[in-house]
Amino acid sequence: MKLSLKRQIGLFGATSYGVGIILGAGIYALIGPAAGIAGNSVWISFIIGALISSFTGLSYAELSAMFPKAAAEYVYVKRAFKNELLAFLTGWLIIFTGAVSASTVALGFASYFKALFDHPIIFTALILIMLLSFLNFCGIEESSRVNILFTAIEIAGLLLIIFLGTSRFGEVNYFETPSVPGIFAAAALMFFAYLGFEDIVNIAEETKNPEKTLPRALILSIIITAMFYVLVALSTVSLVSWKNLGASDAPLAYAASTVMGANAFSVVSYIALFATANTVLIISIVGSRMIYGMSKDGALPPILSKVHFKTRAPWIAILCIMIFSMFFVLFGDIKLVASITSLGVFITFALVNLSLMWLRYKKPELKRPFKVPINIGKFPIIAFLGLISCALMVTQFDLNAVLFGAFVLGLGVLIYIIYKKK
Repeated sequence: MKLSLKRQIGLFGATSYGVGIILGAGIYALIGPAAGIAGNSVWISFIIGALISSFTGLSYAELSAMFPKAAAEYVYVKRAFKNELLAFLTGWLIIFTGAVSASTVALGFASYFKALFDHPIIFTALILIMLLSFLNFCGIEESSRVNILFTAIEIAGLLLIIFLGTSRFGEVNYFETPSVPGIFAAAALMFFAYLGFEDIVNIAEETKNPEKTLPRALILSIIITAMFYVLVALSTVSLVSWKNLGASDAPLAYAASTVMGANAFSVVSYIALFATANTVLIISIVGSRMIYGMSKDGALPPILSKVHFKTRAPWIAILCIMIFSMFFVLFGDIKLVASITSLGVFITFALVNLSLMWLRYKKPELKRPFKVPINIGKFPIIAFLGLISCALMVTQFDLNAVLFGAFVLGLGVLIYIIYKKK
C-alpha cells in the first residue's frame, strides 16, 4: 500500500507557516532602503505592498480551495490549460527558485552567525540546510512546532522595535517624503517583503479541512504581517531619521541601538538567526512537497513521491531539495541567481492569476468553496489586477536576469523532454 502524507496542520499552524515565511529575514534588511526613498511615509509603502500582494493572494485562496493539492501551482496551471509542459515549467520554477531562496537565506543566516561567533560562512550554511532538512524528514508535526516557536521569536523581535518606538510616536511628520513617486518605488520594493504567502498552499495534503483552512490562512497571513510591517515602519522612523535609516546596513539594529545602546546589535542579530533559519525550514518543506506532488502526478520519476513509513514525510524529495540547495550555497555570492528567484516568482504569480481567470470561463461549474470578490460577470477584477501588477514587476529586471531566467526555463524544457522520452 502506498503511503500518503498525514493531515496534522490546522488554521493556526498554516497561518504560522505563512507569517513565518513572509516575515522571514526581509523586514530586517528592506526597511532601510525603503525608508531612504519613501521617507517617513514608508508605512504607506507597506500598505500599498500588502494590497498588491493581496491581489495574487486572493487568487491563490480561490484556487487552493478548489484544488487542495501538494505541488499547488503545477496543479492549477495543468487544470486550467491542460498543458503538461506549461504545468511542468511552473513546477520547475518553484523548485528552482525554492532551492536558490533556501541557499540565499542560509548564507544570510551564516553571515549573522559569523558576526556573532566568527564561524566560516559556507560551512555554516551547509550545516544549517542539512539540519533543517533532517527536521523536515522528522515529520510535518515536528516541523510545524519548530516553525511556530521560531515565528514567535521573530514576532517578539518586531514587537521589541514597536515597543521601543511607542515612546516617541507623534514626534515626527509621518507623511514627510522626498517625493511621492518614492512612496510607490518603495512599495515595489516592499512587495518582496510579502513573498512567501503563496507557499502555504503546498502543504495542502497535510492540512486539516484544506478547502476552508488554506484560504483563511492566506488572507490572515497577509493581514497579520501587514499590521506588523506598518507598526515597525512607524516605530523606526520615530526612533531615527529616515535619512540615517536609509544609510544603515542593519536598520532595525540601528534603530534599536538609539534606546538600548550597543547591546541592540547582538539582540537583533540573534533574532535574525531564528528568522532566517525559519525561512530555510519552510522553503525546504514547500520545495519537497512540490517535488512530491509532481512525482505523484507523473511529471517526475515515481521514486520522488516515496513517503517514509514512520515519519510520513516525502524523504527522497527532501533529500533532493537539500542537495539542490547545498549546491547553490557553494556559489557563496549568488546575487544574480537570487534575482532569478524573484523573476521566477512573478512569472508563477502571473500564471496563477491567469489560471483563475481562465477557469472562471472554461470551468464555471467547478465547486468554489471560496470565491474572490469584486467580479464583472465571470471576470475577476482582482485576479486581473494581480496579473497586471506581476507583468509590471517583471519589466523591472535587467537583461542579465532575463537571459539567465530564459536559460532556467530552457533547462526545464530539456528535463521535461528527456523524462517524457524515457
